[in-house]
Amino acid sequence: MGRWSRLLAPLFVDFAGVRDGERVLDVGCGTGAVSFAAAAIPGVNAVGIDRSRAFVAAARRADGTRVRFCVGDAAALPMPDDDFDRAVSMLVLNFVPDAAAASAEMIRVTRPNGVVAAAVWDYREGMQMLRAFWDAAVALDPGAAARDEGQMPLCARGELPQLWRSLSLHDVQAAGLTVTSAFASFADYWQPFLAGQGPAGAYVCGLSEDARRRLEARLRERLSATGSGFTLTARAWAVRGVVT
Repeated sequence: MGRWSRLLAPLFVDFAGVRDGERVLDVGCGTGAVSFAAAAIPGVNAVGIDRSRAFVAAARRADGTRVRFCVGDAAALPMPDDDFDRAVSMLVLNFVPDAAAASAEMIRVTRPNGVVAAAVWDYREGMQMLRAFWDAAVALDPGAAARDEGQMPLCARGELPQLWRSLSLHDVQAAGLTVTSAFASFADYWQPFLAGQGPAGAYVCGLSEDARRRLEARLRERLSATGSGFTLTARAWAVRGVVT
């Protein structure tokens, strides 16, 4: 999903309203897509935090000079109260055990009148690459439906704004952010699944060789891409609110 997060990051940073000279915390920073997009704005002091040491190490290797990266838990941020102008989190809250607790921590470390923003993929309806994958997988194996990311929390329209309002943030605003990615060939689409990352990748790697070939063939037919390129879109739901 790396290609998608890199496309989404600048749109999300713009939606979050990051401005010159602000201190910005990127919670669940992964390999740094949002942190680097924020740091590209003049004068922004960006800090990225993730519980994965491997992701933090990769982010530091990518560019450890513009952004300070650290290891930590979203539900227990090792930062003082009111430390940042904005706290943002992209493609994380639907994966954490307690999204409300993680969001409350983002609010705690953000100054009064600062902004807290988040985004998650619209796994239910807005991810063409995954919708094609799971539709093909379920057609061959009905049990695959239990693995579909579309069942994750916070992925439906309106769920993130509801969470933000429950946390007493005000001036809550929501938007759908859509990105498009070009695939040079079917292999360009298929190969990332073979790495085993995420629910879809884990499903592929758990299949027998024969079942994997059947799924690959069905996806080729579905996407009409036996050698030529094609494009797919992905939508994320985003929300922002102001700290009281």
